[in-house]
Amino acid sequence: MLRLGHWKPGSWGSFWAILALVGLVTRAAQRADLGGEAAGVSINHSQMLLHRLQELLRQGNASDVVLRVQATGTDEVRVFHSHRLLLGLHSELFRELLSNQSEVVLQEPRDCAAVFDKFVRYLYCGELTVLLAQAIPLHRLAIKYGVAPLQRGVADYMRAHLAGGAGPAVGWYHYAVSTGDEALRESCLQFLAWNLSAVAGSAEWGAVSPELLAQLLQRSDLVLQDELELFHALEAWLGRARPSPAVAERALRAIRYPMIPPAQLFQLQARSAALARHGPAVADLLLQAYQFHAASPLHYAKFFDVNGSAFLPRNYLAPAWGAPWVINNPARDDRSTSFQTQLGPSGHDAGRRVTWNVLFSPRWLPVSLRPVYADAAGTALPAARPEDGRPRLVVTPASSGGDAAGVSFQKTVLVGARQQGRLLVRHAYSFHQSSEEVGDFLAHADLQRRNSEYLVENALHLHLIVKPVYHTLIRTPK
Repeated sequence: MLRLGHWKPGSWGSFWAILALVGLVTRAAQRADLGGEAAGVSINHSQMLLHRLQELLRQGNASDVVLRVQATGTDEVRVFHSHRLLLGLHSELFRELLSNQSEVVLQEPRDCAAVFDKFVRYLYCGELTVLLAQAIPLHRLAIKYGVAPLQRGVADYMRAHLAGGAGPAVGWYHYAVSTGDEALRESCLQFLAWNLSAVAGSAEWGAVSPELLAQLLQRSDLVLQDELELFHALEAWLGRARPSPAVAERALRAIRYPMIPPAQLFQLQARSAALARHGPAVADLLLQAYQFHAASPLHYAKFFDVNGSAFLPRNYLAPAWGAPWVINNPARDDRSTSFQTQLGPSGHDAGRRVTWNVLFSPRWLPVSLRPVYADAAGTALPAARPEDGRPRLVVTPASSGGDAAGVSFQKTVLVGARQQGRLLVRHAYSFHQSSEEVGDFLAHADLQRRNSEYLVENALHLHLIVKPVYHTLIRTPK
C-alpha cells in the first residue's frame, strides 16, 4: 500500500476563502525568502489548507459541477459534487468538458468507476492511498484525463512493487504494452527474467502471451536452475496456451539445446510431448547439440560458429555453474570464499572443473580515490576515510592453464532479497573479473543499515555464476 496523497471535502465559510488562504501562505513564504533575515520564520498553513479542501470535497459546499460516473454495463452511478476550478487545474480534458455545462455523465470500466473517488480526491488534495489491485485503474484514469503527476506516481509505485516481488508482473507487463509505458514494460520484463523460476511455477505463467514468451526466451539473463527447467516450463505453457504450430515451433527453437547434457536430451526426445509433435522443427538444433557435446569445444569451433546465443549459458543456479554465498554482517570486514564450476557446458568437459577464488571488500578504495600522503612540497595530505570506500567483489581462477584456451569466463553476481516469504533476485551484475568493471556494484546499498533492501536478516545473499563464452577459432579448410 502506498500513499500518493489524501484529501476529503468539508464545510467552511466560502470557497474563495480557501483560495485566499493559498495566496496568504504563498505571500508569507515569499516575504520570508526575500526579507533577508538571518533566521527567518516560515509560516506554513498547508495542513490547514489540506483539511479545508478535504472538507470541501466531502460536503460539496459551493460546488458548481456534478460528475455522474457510470460503471460500464451496469446501472450503478456514483455522483460527485465538485468544483470546476479544482478539476480544471489538473486536467485539460476536465476544463473542456466543464467549460459550458454543469453536469456530465462519465462512462468508466467497472474497476475505474470503483476508484473514481480516490481519483477525485487526488485532484483536490494531491494525495491518495494505492493498493495493488487499484494501480491499473488509477493509472488508466490518470492517462485518460491527462493527470501526468498521478500517472508518474502510480507507475513508480508499480515499479517499486515489482522489485519487491508483490506486483503481478505478467499482468502489469501486458498493461504496460497496451498503454505504451516503456519504462514499466522494461521493469516488468527485467523482473520476470531475473525471477523466471518463481514465475514459471505460479498461476501467472499461464497468462503469459506469445509475445512476452518470445521476449523472455531470447534473453541470456534469465535466472533459472538450468536450461532443462526452461524447456519444462515452455512445455507446460504450450499445454495451457495451445498456440498455433508456428508459435510453438518458434518457441521450441529458442531453447539452447547445447546447454542440456546429452543424457537429458535423450530423455526429452523419448518422453516430451512437445518434441513428439514438433520434433522435425528442431531436428537440426538437436543434431547441433549432439555434435557440440561429442567434440572438444576447441575442435568444434574450428568448423562451426560458436558465437551464437545457443552456445551462451543463461544465469543457471545449478551447482555446475556457480554457488550461493551468504555474507553475515557484510559491512564488517573483507571476506573470501572459493567454489568450483564445470569448465564448460560441452559433454567433453563434463569432468573438468575450475576452482574460483572470491574476495568481497565492503569498503574498497579505487586508485583514483586513494590519497597521496605527501605532495611535492612534502606537505602531508589527509588519509581517506573508511566511508569513502565502496563494495567490491573480485572473482579469479585459482590457477591458470591451457584448458581455458578459446574460452573466456563471464561472472554474474545475483543479489537476493526476501519478499512475500520468497528469496527473489533484486539486482544482477556481470563482469569479467572485478565488479569495478560495472561501476555501480551495490552502489546504493547501505550495508550498515540492518533494514537495507539489499540485506536479509542482516546478511547479504549472493549467488555467484560463471558463464563460459566461446570464441570462434581459425577454421580448418573442409
